[in-house]
Amino acid sequence: MSKLKSILLKFHGPLQSWGTNSHFETRHTDDYPSKSGVLGMLAASLGYKRHEIKELNKLREINFATRVDQVGVLLRDYQIAKKYKKNGQLERNYVTNRYYLADAIFLVVLSHKDNEFIDEIYQALKRPYFQNFLGRRSCPVNYDFIMGCFDDDPIELLKKTEWQANKFYRQNKSNRLKIYGDSKIIKGGNEKLRKDDAVSFSQKERKFNYRGESIIYVEIDRNIGETNHDAFGAVGG
Repeated sequence: MSKLKSILLKFHGPLQSWGTNSHFETRHTDDYPSKSGVLGMLAASLGYKRHEIKELNKLREINFATRVDQVGVLLRDYQIAKKYKKNGQLERNYVTNRYYLADAIFLVVLSHKDNEFIDEIYQALKRPYFQNFLGRRSCPVNYDFIMGCFDDDPIELLKKTEWQANKFYRQNKSNRLKIYGDSKIIKGGNEKLRKDDAVSFSQKERKFNYRGESIIYVEIDRNIGETNHDAFGAVGG
């Protein structure tokens, strides 16, 4: 029997937004990535269309978990949108409030009983059919968001991966990190329901069910050294 494969991703773009409870002019964000948002990223990478339910149903079988390496700062973006009449005249202005997480860092792990499917997803993430975003189109992924594909259990992989927060954060914050994940892969954690099980991404009728999600804590080596991130390395600085 082949070992389970797990894809490890790192989300640390300047802004992220993972809303599971947004309505009309107010667009909220959760404190950490949603499974529906990440599955949307996978569907985009694979070139799935919004109405392709069969393909989405297979993605829903994926085991999902995330580790909060650096808590983000909530940011509100105030915007005005215009609505026009059919004759081209301005009907009204809409005031919208959109919320984001700034300077957050998360690890996300994905696995599936079908290792070939995981390989397909991994290759698609490296060469996406549609552009990927961290929850919204205004939040592009960081250039190094793919950390690799490993022969490892998803939760064990999160437990042993180095702390990805910046040096100042690691020096001053607790090294007891939270892991959120599907209840079926986290045993002994505190369970709750989260409405981020994507049933349909169709623009005509988006639909999400509740998913069992558990939380556990893990202590990570503080490792107060420099991170591997070099902002000027890519441009020869």
